[in-house]
Amino acid sequence: MSAPRIYLSPPHVFGSEQELVAETFASNWVAPAGPHIGAFESEFATAVCQPYAVALSSGTAGLHLALKVLGVGPGDEVLCSSLTFSASANPITYEQGIPVFVDCDQSWTMDPNLLEDALRRANAAGRLPKAAVVVDLYGECADYDAIGAICARYGVPVVEDAAEALGSTYNGRPSGVFGRVGVFSFNGNKIITSAGGGYLVSEDGKLADRVRFLATQARDDAPHYQHSSIGYNYRLSNVLAAIGRGQLRSLGERVEARRRIFQSYREELSGLPGLSFMPEGAHSRSNRWLTCVLIDPAAFRATREDLRLALEAQNIESRPTWKPMHLQPVFSGCRMYGGAVSELIFERGLCLPSGSSLTEQDQQRVVATIRGVSR
Repeated sequence: MSAPRIYLSPPHVFGSEQELVAETFASNWVAPAGPHIGAFESEFATAVCQPYAVALSSGTAGLHLALKVLGVGPGDEVLCSSLTFSASANPITYEQGIPVFVDCDQSWTMDPNLLEDALRRANAAGRLPKAAVVVDLYGECADYDAIGAICARYGVPVVEDAAEALGSTYNGRPSGVFGRVGVFSFNGNKIITSAGGGYLVSEDGKLADRVRFLATQARDDAPHYQHSSIGYNYRLSNVLAAIGRGQLRSLGERVEARRRIFQSYREELSGLPGLSFMPEGAHSRSNRWLTCVLIDPAAFRATREDLRLALEAQNIESRPTWKPMHLQPVFSGCRMYGGAVSELIFERGLCLPSGSSLTEQDQQRVVATIRGVSR
């Protein structure tokens, strides 16, 4: 009989979520609208130090509406981190925009030098992009001092894709506050979840109001159903907002748990030849959503895929790091600045079980399997 499955990053319920959901049923606020949505938006805005927060059905919806309200339309180019999940880039195409991908540097986040090169060339061609989608990868914030200054010089707004970085900070400030718009995800594998869901945050109240309007089918202010714009069914439901409120209350504990898990992996595995960890920048404090390692096959004497399969044989879930967008068939025709760094990370990168509910005993199973492969 095999050992119990160890998952990569499963949902972790602390307890208050059940109480809040029960309250929604007791009050009969189970339809999409309800008091938990407004309370959740207020609490989330406070947590990320932004004045306006809009609860949505997914982080992808947040990115879509961010690009829409920033004016992206047919034929417009949008710069985007290449080393990321496809949800960072897909919304560009929803508005018939054209993704232009930018490689990472050794931080695993967007390379400011390549970003500047892309904008310099676009400016010389008289065709600046409408926005830059900058991804905070695996909890590590991008270098926003550099990126913000570069984009401001060319008048290009930043959309901060902080889907993986809730609870992370850069220069002491929370993730999500470094662009014109910040977007978070509450997918089931994220540091907190509302069984799906996401957030768009901004300092711009008019922008947030426009997003909220579009997310609720763009219904005009009238006693009847009237629509002057195309809208979307992108709002979070009251029941899911109740779950999210409960999860948000333990955000700090979840971040510390994942950071402890990362530190334990580093203490147990850092002596293995050919194995290294995703770095943390001097000005960044990552939530360590996922602990990611790089495997140098010559020194480790096994490949990333050898290690993944060995873990799977022990009923342990792991996953290769994101396949860069410029290598994805669906984006094969898009321009790319750089590429070698993210390609190497994909070739050698592996994400280890990192959920905040991971027990010490289960983590030792993971460690023992990795050590066994490297012998």
